[in-house]
Amino acid sequence: MPKTQQPSSAEPTPAIARISREEYTKLLIKLQIELVKLQRDVIENNRKILIILEGRDGAGKDGTIKRIIKHLSPRETRVVALPKPSDREASQWYFQRYIGQLPAAQELVLYNRSWYNRAGVEHVMGFCSDAQYEEFMTTVVDLEALLIRSSITIVKYYLDISRDEQKKRLKARRESPLKSWKVSPIDAQATHKWKAYSHARNAMFARTHTIISPWIVVRADDKRQARLNLIRDLLVRVTYPGADEDLLTPNPNIVFAYDDSYLHNGMIAP
Repeated sequence: MPKTQQPSSAEPTPAIARISREEYTKLLIKLQIELVKLQRDVIENNRKILIILEGRDGAGKDGTIKRIIKHLSPRETRVVALPKPSDREASQWYFQRYIGQLPAAQELVLYNRSWYNRAGVEHVMGFCSDAQYEEFMTTVVDLEALLIRSSITIVKYYLDISRDEQKKRLKARRESPLKSWKVSPIDAQATHKWKAYSHARNAMFARTHTIISPWIVVRADDKRQARLNLIRDLLVRVTYPGADEDLLTPNPNIVFAYDDSYLHNGMIAP
C-alpha cells in the first residue's frame, strides 16, 4: 500500500500546479470508482467510518462532500450538518446530539462541521463560555479514543484557505442566487475575525492532534486539487482490497498530517 509523505518543513511553501477541467474530471471519476470499492468493503465487513470535515467559512467542505458521496449508496452513506442547537440540546452534554449521528455497522458518515464547532466558531464568537470551551478541549481527545476503541474509524480533515481566497469566495457566495442558502450573519465576521479564528485553529491542532486521531490539513485554495488529494488521502488511510494504487498517491504539498512547523513556514495559512 502506498504511504503518505510529509512535506519538508525546511523548504519554502511550494506552489500548487493548476489542473485542467478535463483532467480533473477524468481523475475524479477514477477516484469515485475507488470510493465505491471502499464502500463495498465497508458493507461486507461491517465497518464504521466517520469522516470529519472542518475549515473556515468558504473552505470548500460542501463541494468536497458532494464529490465524495456522488456515486455512493445513499442507504449506507449519511452527511451530518447539524443546525444551531435548540434550548433543550444546549442544556445537554455537549457531545450528546453528535453521538446519535455516529455510524452504525456498514455506514460511512461525513460530519460537515462537527463537535469541533466548540473549538472554532463557538469560542471565537462567544457562543460558549471559557469553562465550556476548556471542558471540550480537555475531553474531546478521550472521547475520540473511546470511539476508536469501539471500532469506529475516524479521519479528521481541516480544509485550509488563505484570507484573500476566503474573501473572494464569500463575495461570490453573496452574489450568487444559487448559493444564497449558504449566506449567514456569521459570514460577515469570518474575515474580520481572521486572526482570532487562526488562534483558535492553532489551539485546536495543538491540543487535539493525536497519534490515533490526527488532523490532516488540506491546502484548499485550489478546489480541484484539494478535492482530488483529499479523496486520495482518504482512500490510503481507510484501506480496502483491490485498490488501484497508481491513483492513490496524495500530493504531500497539498494534504499532510498536522505538524507545528507548518504554522511557521506558510504551509498552513497564517
